[in-house]
Amino acid sequence: MTPREEYALLKERFKKETSFTQKETEEIDKAFALAERVHSAQLRYSGQPYIIHPIAVANILVDFGMDAQSIEAALLHDTVEDTDVTLDDIRSNFGDDVAALVDGVTKLGKVPLATKEEFQAENIRKMLLAMSNDIRVIIIKLADRLHNMRTLQYMAPQKKRDIALETLEIYAPIAHRLGIRAAKEELEDLAIRFLDPIAYADIENSLDQMSKSRLEFLEETKAKIAQRISTVVKNPKIDGRIKSVHGIYRKMYMQNKNFDQIYDIYAIRIIVDSVIDCYNCLGVIHDMFRPMPGRFKDYISTPKPNMYQSLHTTVIGKDGIPFEVQIRTWEMHRTAEFGIAAHWKYKLGIKGGKSSLDQRLAWIRQMLDDQKESGDVQELVRAIKSDLVPEDVFVFTPRGDVINLPSGATVIDFAYAIHTAVGNKMVGAKVDGRIVPIDYVVKTGEIVEVLTSSQPGKGPSRDWLNIAKTSSARNKIRSWFKNEKRDENILEGKAEIEREFRRNYIRLSDEDYQQFIKHLAARQRFDNLDDFYAAIGFGGISIIRMMPYIKEEYNKTYRPQEQVQPADVVEPTVKRKGKDGVTVEGIDNVLIKFSRCCNPLPGDEIIGFITRGHGVSVHKRDCPNVPHVLSEAAEPERWVKVTWNDDVKEEFKANLQITALSRIGLMADISVQLANMRVNINEISSRDMKDGRNIIYMTITVSNVDHLKNVIARVEKVDGVLSVER
Repeated sequence: MTPREEYALLKERFKKETSFTQKETEEIDKAFALAERVHSAQLRYSGQPYIIHPIAVANILVDFGMDAQSIEAALLHDTVEDTDVTLDDIRSNFGDDVAALVDGVTKLGKVPLATKEEFQAENIRKMLLAMSNDIRVIIIKLADRLHNMRTLQYMAPQKKRDIALETLEIYAPIAHRLGIRAAKEELEDLAIRFLDPIAYADIENSLDQMSKSRLEFLEETKAKIAQRISTVVKNPKIDGRIKSVHGIYRKMYMQNKNFDQIYDIYAIRIIVDSVIDCYNCLGVIHDMFRPMPGRFKDYISTPKPNMYQSLHTTVIGKDGIPFEVQIRTWEMHRTAEFGIAAHWKYKLGIKGGKSSLDQRLAWIRQMLDDQKESGDVQELVRAIKSDLVPEDVFVFTPRGDVINLPSGATVIDFAYAIHTAVGNKMVGAKVDGRIVPIDYVVKTGEIVEVLTSSQPGKGPSRDWLNIAKTSSARNKIRSWFKNEKRDENILEGKAEIEREFRRNYIRLSDEDYQQFIKHLAARQRFDNLDDFYAAIGFGGISIIRMMPYIKEEYNKTYRPQEQVQPADVVEPTVKRKGKDGVTVEGIDNVLIKFSRCCNPLPGDEIIGFITRGHGVSVHKRDCPNVPHVLSEAAEPERWVKVTWNDDVKEEFKANLQITALSRIGLMADISVQLANMRVNINEISSRDMKDGRNIIYMTITVSNVDHLKNVIARVEKVDGVLSVER
């Protein structure tokens, strides 16, 4: 189908599904004509004309029910970035509003992945700022991302994975928070398809195998419910749905459940006219089927943060098959399907519902305020990943007020959700009348009372940073330390830098140390060193996250250029195959031992040292005990060239240092990962740090450097692990 034929179908949708005026339709025609002309020479990766993409984005926005200006901006959204068209051209031809939308979408650009966290965080900050000015910007961007995901198969393999991960971590949570369910579920399903194709195919296969029985079950159950419900309420609409692939994936692979253990694969949705009808229908459902204990949720009396409202209950049907029933009104259904976009689709837009819209976007401004308070722009990334994705819990204050928190939140999060001052003065908490520990995880329906103290010197503990679940609470704790404990923070920051430098073998003279620290502070945009130390001390900056850059700068600037083999070291001409997987040039039948200070592995660059009476000791070339310049060593003639044998098949011991957040089950999770890789643990020990971290020292058996890299990569994925180093 040609682009003009695609656009003709889009125009037919305008007539049937929108109420655009003649003038608005003409403006959209004008936007299409400009986009078609300037994109005429461009092709997508699939080989299709590029203009197909803006038309597809416009089609998605029609599904969302967006206004004419959004459709115009969708057709033009790539013109400023990819063609000679300027923003002034858009403004003069289509007005300020359309130009602002195009500019907002263009500025968002590509959000880089977590390997470039600072750039990712800055782009997300721009995204939130654009959203707070005009929410249509992000809705257009979501539609753009949705079409790109639908055609992702034409990209290179690594590019597919990068874009899919970005979609799952950033765009799907934002779609969820805006309440646009259809976009959220499709983005998640498409992301899993490219991130874990085997699991995706496995779930699809399981669904296909039960497709016939599933349809029969749903149709039979719907008919039975309709027969009973019709006697209680007028004109109910009853639908059946299947849980999304990503929803099943999360429960199977993240909660370690079998396909048969997922109780809400099936769902029946009942849509009625009034709230009273919802509760009447609930009574009928519980009379018809046996409800499962603990599986009833009332989101009508306590809506989700994205304004989602519905009654959810899981019941046992025919042959013991569990299924979920969702009961809602038509207005709730529109909000559930289209979220924030329902303001345009059902004419509740900017003019009619400004205060309501502002209320629903308050979380964006809260995130920006939290980030400004903490001073760490990367906190936005962590906030989106932790606060926007989880299911919600609803907890009550003693006065009956409802506090909404993400799943896994603690009494600390509850206290700070009430007020910053309440959190700062908290000394304990009661849940349903009984004292609970400070790390107690709250559950829906509980009544939580915060115990406070106004005594001087009382305040948060640094350990709370590791206990709090929400980014908002963590930012408020950091802010307290930042403002109240500056001298202590400076000392703590200095001590932490010195610890990390010692741990990473960074040795500098006093003068070089000061210059190096000033350089690091300037890179983090601090004018003086005390502010930099304080930021590290109160947790605003993580020195551990900076270490890869610090080591790179140190090696580049302060370590002398290594000379692998200086001219005055004896260069043996005879090379014989040695024992223990190593060949020493010029020496035969010599005792080989691997130094314990660096534990070299096949694949490492190595060098040998002739010991007195103990043969040749093999070191890594970058071992701290090996001179940088061999010719300047005390006895340079004792350093000899050694190489790994090509057919080395030995097993070698490697030392690991694992830095992680302290939590119950950490050691068990790490051991399970190593056991799954059939890696033997020879020694293990750990110690707790004052800042809530846990340092684990471990000796394991591996075959070579590549094997070790795989082990490190697997351990780094364990929840709470911050870094893994040899």
